[in-house]
Amino acid sequence: MNKIDLNGRCAVVTGGAQGFGRAITERFISSGAKVAIWDHDQPFAEKTAKEIGAGVSAFKVDVSDLAAVEKTRDATLKALGKIDILVNNAGIAGVNKTVWETDLEEWRKVLRINLDGPFICCKAIAPAMISQGYGRIINIASIAGKEGNPNAAHYSASKAGLIALTKSLGKELAQYDIMVNAVTPAAARTAIFDQMTKAHIDFMLSKIPKGRFVLVEELAAMVAWLASEDCAFSTGAVFDISGGRATY
Repeated sequence: MNKIDLNGRCAVVTGGAQGFGRAITERFISSGAKVAIWDHDQPFAEKTAKEIGAGVSAFKVDVSDLAAVEKTRDATLKALGKIDILVNNAGIAGVNKTVWETDLEEWRKVLRINLDGPFICCKAIAPAMISQGYGRIINIASIAGKEGNPNAAHYSASKAGLIALTKSLGKELAQYDIMVNAVTPAAARTAIFDQMTKAHIDFMLSKIPKGRFVLVEELAAMVAWLASEDCAFSTGAVFDISGGRATY
């Protein structure tokens, strides 16, 4: 493991109780940061925080609720003193159906968590980063946001929107030494697979030249660099980690 210096930095990781979020939290802690896990499942988040150890705290929040996010931001600032890093990781896959079979509320639910959530968290936290003249925001998008997966239009659209949000916000915050970037991983074997059909999982695997899914630790390594001071001239960018599925 390469050493990334995050000493003295304070981070928020949404959906940090498991999967990508937990791996990112663990990598941040090993790099010297303090981490606030924001998750809708507080008992699970507290269990994860306890297992990882000192430097991790857990907060219950619905990222699609602006008032709840603002309240949790204030509690986090009180606990940590500042927020240097925001990782918008919380997300859901939704039900695998064609566009014409997808219920409108199912569409809205996926967009609410996957796109409204990151927008709300950025809206709430960006002013604090601007006031301190420093920040790193990393949005966990998906290869589906580049290519569009069949039977997952809601998920694909939400991640494409997150990529566009990243590009716009990156331009808006560049003058404040706040870098905003997205990563587009291939799927990983995490709990999100429980929301997908086997046919959809097999389809995703068939598209990856490496012949396997991404490891959560591999994604966390990329995010750790994007969260560091070394990432000082890349913003509004999209970093591919899809095993060769899409290198654009």
